[in-house]
Amino acid sequence: MITLKIGQKVPLNIERMGINGEGIASISGRLVFVPYALPGETILAEITENARNFSRAKVVKINKKSKFRVKPEDSVYADLSSSHIMHLAYPQQLEFKKDLMRQALEKYKPTGWKNYELRDTLGMENPRHYRNKLQYQIRRLNDGTVIAGLYRENSHHLVNLERCVVQEEMTQTIVNQVCRLIEKYKLPVDDERKTRGIRTVMVRRSQKTGQVQMIFVSSTRVVLDGQVWPEPYADQEITKREKMGFVKFDKILSELTEEFKDIVTVAVNYHPKKTSEIYGDRTQILFNEKDTITEGVLDYEFELSPRAFYQLNPTQANVLYAEAVKALHPRKTDTVVDAYCGVGTIGFAVADKVKSVHGMDVTPEAIVDARANAKRLGFKNCHYETGRAEKIIPNWYKTGQRPTALLVDPPRTGLDSALLETIAKFQPEKMVYVSCNVSTLAKDLIVLSQFYNVDYIQSVDMFPHTARTEAVVKMTKRDKPIRLERKFNKRK
Repeated sequence: MITLKIGQKVPLNIERMGINGEGIASISGRLVFVPYALPGETILAEITENARNFSRAKVVKINKKSKFRVKPEDSVYADLSSSHIMHLAYPQQLEFKKDLMRQALEKYKPTGWKNYELRDTLGMENPRHYRNKLQYQIRRLNDGTVIAGLYRENSHHLVNLERCVVQEEMTQTIVNQVCRLIEKYKLPVDDERKTRGIRTVMVRRSQKTGQVQMIFVSSTRVVLDGQVWPEPYADQEITKREKMGFVKFDKILSELTEEFKDIVTVAVNYHPKKTSEIYGDRTQILFNEKDTITEGVLDYEFELSPRAFYQLNPTQANVLYAEAVKALHPRKTDTVVDAYCGVGTIGFAVADKVKSVHGMDVTPEAIVDARANAKRLGFKNCHYETGRAEKIIPNWYKTGQRPTALLVDPPRTGLDSALLETIAKFQPEKMVYVSCNVSTLAKDLIVLSQFYNVDYIQSVDMFPHTARTEAVVKMTKRDKPIRLERKFNKRK
């Protein structure tokens, strides 16, 4: 096999796109991955990394451009992630995302994968400004300017984002004003070394109502109307030095809520630990015309508390949930388990079509929201518990309950191995898997395809201009399970 050296410049013919959106070429059988290169292009590339079986490179010059290459609208997109594909025309992005699923299936080879029906990706009419939530890190530069943005890939360099093509415009406007107000009132900003203060700002806007909620994440407490937030525990003493670093929140809160009338909730999250986690353990509401915002999907509305999860693309959430309902094919006799239920959104989409919905989630705040949403919507057949599905489902069976359908919408890590074992043991008649990661979906199908036929996989573009896609998988129980030859792999 050919030996390539770091810094060596080589001509490459890009053959296809990989699972992270990079172009893939080969030299004498050795794969070379090149971010921002497209199939059909001939380029001059510089080798940047050598692994045992592949190399990575960067584009030096494009000698022959793809006819599908376009100029990115966002000038900093390449700074944030090498998996952004804004340089590829949108119709071809949709084709690529269907191919992502095919690549993952070919790699992991679940039972019968060659015969799975892969449906064309459902895209957006206008794939811009679709993210209804931002979570920006805050930094103060040496000249006193305050910026907000995201970290450059594989670095701790913060890229300032004053305008973002995929971000909902009002949320961007609000966070830009937050930066100006922090400068104006000289509020402390955390620098991860010696200064304690504001670390992160989250802004989320409801597409349905326009209502806005915010969370300020701070490494020190804030003071509002003379009150310290979050309130110290009874046995906790606050040092004089800590008091000097408190964020005085009266003026910034007053100006923000006066300028942006749609802000209905402002919360503070106290996060003094030096970790990569975005949030700390304690969140308290500072300004609450409402504790929640009202969002809507399909033909119903629901409430979201500041920390509750909801899809980042509410326009495509309507498409995704409609596909999930279609795949489930609900019947009035169905008892549905909604694992990873969050605030109940997918379950509510079928609640009026089935006998009952039983949801669970490990986030207590989400279950509080789910119960409140079900009550407000008048769904007396929806029941929610805090905990893990693999613990709760067996307990239901012990009491004689027999779910006929299973909905799962797991995080990017896929299904927990314990839940896979639970599904393998109890095997409801039908199952719908909503996935946000084609790789972990394909891995999980290794196990699930032993017990279920995969009727089809429908890709939905929830994240235009990135190499990520979501998929809805319709599965029905096999008449006879295939012998399970592969063990369940434990996931952290």
